[in-house]
Amino acid sequence: MFRHFAPIILLTISNVFMTFAWYGHLKHKSTALWLVILISWGIAFFEYCFQVPANRIGHEVYNAAQLKTIQEVITLIVFSVFSVLYLKEEFRWNYLVGFFFIILAVFFIFKKW
Repeated sequence: MFRHFAPIILLTISNVFMTFAWYGHLKHKSTALWLVILISWGIAFFEYCFQVPANRIGHEVYNAAQLKTIQEVITLIVFSVFSVLYLKEEFRWNYLVGFFFIILAVFFIFKKW
């Protein structure tokens, strides 16, 4: 049971770091680009500290396509929360429709055919 949830927890933590590394600087546009790049690299280091073990542990239970699908769904959820709470952007109805199709993709990838 742990092996099923550990990668999901680790990928979620990884995605929080990734989202801040990639998009956190958008609230600080006056900061020099070179400094933002260095800070983002520093944050990304911690992303990899969680992402690599997540995939290593997860590959014992899931195949690579399933791991990537899990990661993409987590990324969308984390990014949606981040963009609304941190960037103060609106969550629109068409995002929800797009997410529905991604969930449909999850069904096809995880279904035993």
